[in-house]
Amino acid sequence: METHPLSERDICTKFITPAIQAAGWQQAQFREEVSLTDGRVMVRGRLAARVRNPEAKGGPKRADYVLYARPNVPLAVVEAKQARFPVGQGMQQALAYAEMLDAPFAISSNGSALLVHDRTGLTSPTEREVPLDAFPTHAELWAVFQQWKGLTEPTAVALVEQPFYTDGSGREPRYYQRVAINRAIEGIAKGQQRVLLVMATGTGKTYTAFQIIWRLWKAKAKKRILFLADRNILVDQTMQQDFAPFGEVMHKVTNREVKKNYEIYLALYQAVTGREEWKQIYRQFPADFFDLVVIDECHRGSAADDSAWRDVLDYFSAATHLGLTATPKETKEVSNLTYFGDPVYTYSLKQGIEDGFLAPYKVIRIATDVDAVGYTPEKGKVDKLGQPVEQRQYTTKDFDRNLVLEKRTRLVARKVWEYLKATDPMAKTIVFCDDQDHAERMRQELVKIIPAAASNRRYVMRITGDDNEGKAQLSYFIDNDEPYPVIATTSKLLTTGVDAKTCKLIVLDQNINSMTEFKQIIGRGTRLREDYQKLYFTIMDFKGATRLFADPDFDGEPVVIYEPKDDEPVVPPDVPPGTGDPDPPSPGPGKPGEEVTPPGITTGGGGEGQVKYVIDDVNVRVAVERSQYLDADGKLITEDYRVLLKDDIKKALQAEFGSLTDFLRRWNSAERKQAVLEELADHGVPLEVLQQAVPNGAELDVFDLVAHVAFDQKPLTRRERANNVKKRDVFGKYGEQARAVLEALLDKFADHGVQNIEDAKVLELPPFDQFGSKTQIRRGIFGGVEQFTQAVQALEQALYEENEKKQA
Repeated sequence: METHPLSERDICTKFITPAIQAAGWQQAQFREEVSLTDGRVMVRGRLAARVRNPEAKGGPKRADYVLYARPNVPLAVVEAKQARFPVGQGMQQALAYAEMLDAPFAISSNGSALLVHDRTGLTSPTEREVPLDAFPTHAELWAVFQQWKGLTEPTAVALVEQPFYTDGSGREPRYYQRVAINRAIEGIAKGQQRVLLVMATGTGKTYTAFQIIWRLWKAKAKKRILFLADRNILVDQTMQQDFAPFGEVMHKVTNREVKKNYEIYLALYQAVTGREEWKQIYRQFPADFFDLVVIDECHRGSAADDSAWRDVLDYFSAATHLGLTATPKETKEVSNLTYFGDPVYTYSLKQGIEDGFLAPYKVIRIATDVDAVGYTPEKGKVDKLGQPVEQRQYTTKDFDRNLVLEKRTRLVARKVWEYLKATDPMAKTIVFCDDQDHAERMRQELVKIIPAAASNRRYVMRITGDDNEGKAQLSYFIDNDEPYPVIATTSKLLTTGVDAKTCKLIVLDQNINSMTEFKQIIGRGTRLREDYQKLYFTIMDFKGATRLFADPDFDGEPVVIYEPKDDEPVVPPDVPPGTGDPDPPSPGPGKPGEEVTPPGITTGGGGEGQVKYVIDDVNVRVAVERSQYLDADGKLITEDYRVLLKDDIKKALQAEFGSLTDFLRRWNSAERKQAVLEELADHGVPLEVLQQAVPNGAELDVFDLVAHVAFDQKPLTRRERANNVKKRDVFGKYGEQARAVLEALLDKFADHGVQNIEDAKVLELPPFDQFGSKTQIRRGIFGGVEQFTQAVQALEQALYEENEKKQA
């Protein structure tokens, strides 16, 4: 048979499937065209669409074959290619899918033979070509799998073989949920007593936990299980949804009553713990009562040595402990990894977005003038309550904690409404504030400017731990089919666990320094709901919290960041194709139980006894707005960046450098011009801000940017400066090769700026590679590193010497 004209599907039907069956695999032991991912959601402007084409970048991933030991245990992935390709053409794809599925074998075939790769390294050679009629048998692969996973005991094998729960509806775990479930089961089967799963918010941690518990319970490996959560609504959601199949064997611990005739227990940890001994009702259970304790959202301090949850874990120390979290690190000093050990599986936010299971997001960054350059009250300033305001510079971290600028709160509320009015006035929105007092002030400002709030009192609600009326609305806010409340102002209550699937806008007017808290807040919007037209969500950031995107601990990036001007629309421009633990109360000077003094005279975030000032007569305006999005490669692309405060930047530069003469002296004395650039960034004037303050700023070197903005000097472009040097015989004393290197450095300066030529790594790039290695250039051509550095400094001096002459 002539095989070259056959399609990939023909190769499967005529050659690969018969080979699998001839090796003894039963129909129930392999599946064809297995969907792994949904395809990434791409966002451009206000348009969002899922990539449906498997051949396109970001498209859905689909394995040609998956071979199983049991329905929940994959053994091999087979990728087929047309006969015109070599037998190993599909191997890299097969290996990627096998890694995703945690399968030990990857197989590639073009219909003429097989290339078999053993990911475990237990057989030799690791990769071998065999004929079609030597397709590996189920028994061969299953034996390697058991050895790979260390499943030596029959009881451990039986536990791993225990099937998932299925209700006949067709719902089954996604690929990463299967891996998380299997890894946890495998660890427990081998006697591991502490198991940690890290899964991004919105990826189904509770459903994953249910399947783990179900398999352990059905196999009778764990007979009594305790599931702990930190929000009452989470416990109720869990019982009504994912855990519903447990039915009558399930019980929620309430009213501090202990009942011992159930098998699956769910509890709010506050309901079973407390500093007073009588509150510690978990001690009414025998210490060996539970075989498994599952701690949901365990990032919230459960593993800290002095936490209430740790007391429970220590008491039930004989049980297996399973921790679930999206953020394993709580602080740089304290980590749940210390208690649980390394995660047995991690599924990140970045991977979830890439796979199309989580919603991508835009970011609108808005910095007010007081956030950009700070606010210093004049001497003798008195706030609206008659308090003398301490004279110092107040910055973003002070606002709403130590000092309230009412017009700043009003501006934030106005921008939020501008966005909603221009997009969807009924889009569910969470506004995160610094404390409960701030959340109430924000609610009031939103009510004042939103017409719909007058006709429906529930349009804007404060949902915080101290407001029973607001907390009563939480279930309505997260209900996909309930239109009201639309906007929830909060401080901590909605940061974690609350499943708001249709939330489309998250507003950050809160100082956030914890990566854990940042990830949890972002997670409020990451759930996709295509049936509700929610394919992405937007973050509006007023306090620079999204700087944490640059933190190496963050594992996802926005598709858009936008920083609009005060007179521009707040929407990024289109481009082409129950009760839980309460929030911390508003800070007050009193002890617990004492009456808190009125708003405006409460303890701020600066420490005990710190006064909070309230000022109503300081005007606030927008300073900077930026829009960015992720492209198909996951790279951050800036759509728009605007700076409004050129005058303020000018003052800041003059304060930093003094006169033009002082600036020239500082510039010329700097051995590395990059040091001046770093100084600017440290003082709140990064290079990109300077570039946006000048019409052709991207073409100017940092020297000309500062001289022009601060001292009104006529700028030269980098290209003009480079050409001026080329016209003069600056490099006459150097040899031919050295001159060629320096002229190439001039071209690099013209393209990218002085910081580029100061970095020795530039010598590793074209066209320098034609002169040899970095070491050969510096030592062989220039005579040494020091001589090369002197030549670069002479080049820099030549670039700027005409400015020195003018000043002289």
